Amino acid sequence: MEFDVVIVGAGPAGLAAAIRLKQLAQAAGSELSVCVLEKGSEVGAHILSGAVIDPIALNELIPDWKEKGAPLNIPVTEDRFYMLGPAGSVRLPNFAMPRLMNNHGNYAASLGNLCRWLAGEAEALGVEIYPGFACSDLVYREDGSVKGVVAGVMGIGRDGKPKDDFQPGMELHGKYVFIGEGVRGSLAKVLINKFQLAAGREPQKFGIGMKELWEIRPDMHRQGQVTHTMGWPLDTETGGGSFMYHLEDNLVSIGFVVHLNYKNPYLYPFGEFQRFKHHPLIKPVLEGGRRIAYGARAITEGGLQSVPKLTFPGGVLIGCSAGFVNVPRIKGSHNAMKTGMLAAESAFEAIEAGRQGDELFDYEDRYRGSWVYQDLKKVRNVKPLWSKYGLIGGLTLGGIDMWTNELFGLSFFGTLRHGKGDHETLVPASQAKPIEYPKPDGVISFDRLTDLSFSATNHEEDQPCHLKLKDPSIPVNYTLPTYDEPAQRYCPAGVYEIVQDAENKPRFQINAQNCVHCKTCDIKDPPQNINWTTPEGGGGPNYPNM
Repeated sequence: MEFDVVIVGAGPAGLAAAIRLKQLAQAAGSELSVCVLEKGSEVGAHILSGAVIDPIALNELIPDWKEKGAPLNIPVTEDRFYMLGPAGSVRLPNFAMPRLMNNHGNYAASLGNLCRWLAGEAEALGVEIYPGFACSDLVYREDGSVKGVVAGVMGIGRDGKPKDDFQPGMELHGKYVFIGEGVRGSLAKVLINKFQLAAGREPQKFGIGMKELWEIRPDMHRQGQVTHTMGWPLDTETGGGSFMYHLEDNLVSIGFVVHLNYKNPYLYPFGEFQRFKHHPLIKPVLEGGRRIAYGARAITEGGLQSVPKLTFPGGVLIGCSAGFVNVPRIKGSHNAMKTGMLAAESAFEAIEAGRQGDELFDYEDRYRGSWVYQDLKKVRNVKPLWSKYGLIGGLTLGGIDMWTNELFGLSFFGTLRHGKGDHETLVPASQAKPIEYPKPDGVISFDRLTDLSFSATNHEEDQPCHLKLKDPSIPVNYTLPTYDEPAQRYCPAGVYEIVQDAENKPRFQINAQNCVHCKTCDIKDPPQNINWTTPEGGGGPNYPNM
């Protein structure tokens, strides 16, 4: 199938790009064919975010979004920031926080529902959206430029052979291909490596974010209240924190983020999340309520210095495929949408000029001249300072750096480096202290597999394992004796286990059907032996209102 533009991923970046392309074509009186491919069973099925949404990009894309019924109904009315200890908390004064941390004018919402609404707007403009189509490979022209993708391969059995319902998939060709797969996308990873897009950049950094949606007692609900915490239960050397957003209808979005540059291989991010909910500041909010949904997702945290080159012959990276999250604000959807729009403008001009398959260099120029670049520039040193100086020192220096950037447009630190990739930060288990986690009570805290059942995760079981080991012997022969196989703990869905075989020897077991597509294994595995690839389309979580 031939299109002017093929977009991989129906997230905020991909949908904003599709809408902008059609808007430009409509204004110019020209015809433009745009296709969006989404691996989830529906648009929004794989979208997971806090989320407090800055509407700056939406204001530009669809100025009358309120009249059109966009699901941004809860303006933020109150910001709260806390430093937690094991038994208490200290509220940080709002006046001391840099102005960019202020959430007034933003909206507490479901990013998944916003994407569902954006998909409706895109289809009304003539965009073709195909959910359930996983893009498993790239197609190249003779000159080496990207020509399109292979999507919709179905019906291959676990043994690698076609089943009765086998579908070979199809090639979708575009004059330009937009990659908007989100964090650590499988095609983006191939392209970044093939075209050396990360050359001269700092390694990308990541966090793992876990979220539950709760319905709480009406007397505890504070619609529009936004709370962020740092500190306990994490130690001062481990980065991360929590969010709690009061939505409509007594719903609360509660989540926990652990930066994936942590050192202790015994750290169990999901266990930290469950322990956090028992803090005296948090537990009373949840008591008497009920958990409705659970999910997990990796987050890009490298910021400005980790953004790769955005263009390659025949296409571009948009949204979290490149990594535009503002770490201290815990926001990226506004930047994702804007980069999709900027790429759309570059591609439209090129197509109108009769071009195709070349490199859209002016997209990079547009990005560097945009408010996205400025948004990331102001906070570029927060992550490396936190990594180097820990919770207290790093956040103090990071706060000062944000103030000087905001007030004077400069940093005393220049632009700091990240140094290591997250897979390089673990110390051997022999040098680390085991961490004991309390048993979940089944009321406020839960075990991993019980929570997983609230993500509606499902995969066709008779298919090849999409979590591929480059060397199957490494987990038992290297990562188990060296790091006590951290995949058992860093995965938020219980995909990886060490079990005993018939001869009572350890065996590395992959429960691929549990996978919520968070990509943490692909990121954190010390020898980089785990390669996350796309399963059959429609597989994975089916997040409601997340």
